[in-house]
Amino acid sequence: MLAGTATLRGAEDKESKEAGVGPPEDLMREHGVLKRVLLIYGEALRRIDAKQDFPPEALADAARIIRSFVEDYHEKLEEGFLFPRFEKANLLVDLVKVLRTQHQAGRQVTDVTMRFANLQSLKNESERGQLVTSMQQFIRMYNPHEAREDTVLFPAFRKIVSPHEFDALGEDFEKKEDDLFGEDGFEKVVDKVAGIEKRLGIYDLAQFTPKM
Repeated sequence: MLAGTATLRGAEDKESKEAGVGPPEDLMREHGVLKRVLLIYGEALRRIDAKQDFPPEALADAARIIRSFVEDYHEKLEEGFLFPRFEKANLLVDLVKVLRTQHQAGRQVTDVTMRFANLQSLKNESERGQLVTSMQQFIRMYNPHEAREDTVLFPAFRKIVSPHEFDALGEDFEKKEDDLFGEDGFEKVVDKVAGIEKRLGIYDLAQFTPKM
């Protein structure tokens, strides 16, 4: 009976470990947040082009999520824990160099978006143009940026770290997330994004289904 209990406990521990989110998977789901903000930016651009009103504070909130969650948290994890390991292993070094440069460029672009995401700037032709350009630049860069990380960089990460280091990093990522955003921080950020989508009327997924 004791042997059977030990075996069952071992199986449960293994299942729990396998159900955990590793560093690459954690970063990939955070890319989901980025992707949803890119869709918010796209909706703002559509409305500006169509001369349709929208709440500028919703756009400002989206830019703040990019700054706090994507740039000051997600990208800092990549720059602090992933990029140096790839450089040390001399693997995907050219890709890492481009990704790092794009992080820096993205922060500069976000500065512009945050500066002009307000009603006064939307009424000013010059400032509205700068806002449009900043969102267009951000979308154009980050669509391929996150796709390259998801399909090339993150899958290769397991090759350059030991299983123990891999698991330890997953715990480190989770702790940093809790420290910055509180318990269930990821879920809270997703809820904020969903709230912005609802304010813009783009939350209902069914509306994007083609009419057949």
